[in-house]
Amino acid sequence: MADSVIEEPDFYPEKDSLLWGYQEGVEWGLLFPEANGQNQSPINLISREALYDPQLLEVRLTHNYVVCRDCEVINDGHTVRVMLKSKSVVTGGPLPSDHEYELHEVRFHWGKENQRGSEHTVNFKAFPMELHLIHWNSTLYSSIEDAIGKRNGILIVALFVQIGKEHQALKAVTEVLQDLQYKGKTKIIPCFNPNTLLPDPLLRDYWVYEGSLTTPPCSEKVTWILYRYPLTISQIQIEEFRRLRSHVKGAEPADGSDGILGDNFRPTQPLSDRQVRAAFQ
Repeated sequence: MADSVIEEPDFYPEKDSLLWGYQEGVEWGLLFPEANGQNQSPINLISREALYDPQLLEVRLTHNYVVCRDCEVINDGHTVRVMLKSKSVVTGGPLPSDHEYELHEVRFHWGKENQRGSEHTVNFKAFPMELHLIHWNSTLYSSIEDAIGKRNGILIVALFVQIGKEHQALKAVTEVLQDLQYKGKTKIIPCFNPNTLLPDPLLRDYWVYEGSLTTPPCSEKVTWILYRYPLTISQIQIEEFRRLRSHVKGAEPADGSDGILGDNFRPTQPLSDRQVRAAFQ
């Protein structure tokens, strides 16, 4: 399918009609009041302060993911999104009993340099990239729009990404990024298997806490699961993300810059009195 220019899609209940970005000086809280909440994400996770919770292991966290055919990959001007149409669900672990959380999309956050890029940090260490598998509770709600901001509505599974050998499965995404240089560009890839983004079954230690969306409107009541062991992608692969632009072709920024997306991660937010639990000792 040929590339096309589309209106910026989003799953948020209030349309992204207000301009926001990651550049210094843009105060999200002035435009989106929920960004001023007490349970915001991302956070800096202090591993020694996480509470080991044996109950998390009583019912194993289970990913029932299936291959998605004809997935849409989008440059929405803020990030890269892989939209999934197949019925992939997560159950168990910290989630309510007998509830299914359906996978809606995968999003990527990265930095201009390898020293930063992840939204969450662990013991103040940042990774070059973090990817989010965004789910909604299809047992309680009829759509992701309905689930946002609701109790037990949204689950985000986060994976840190380090630089090393090429990630074979992510080639399906990185190989089309050159066709998605500008905001609004979209590309269909023949198939995408979200299972390939998960750590080996023996390396599925995770932390869990309650937080928020990390992009406006920053709605809270989001369950976060952060896998302890990172994925690996190559330097060449991450550079493909770093070439993307945040504007529509032909509408260059007024400041004369090249409009490269650059750093697209939110700074860490105060943990306050929230507890991070660990599914490992």
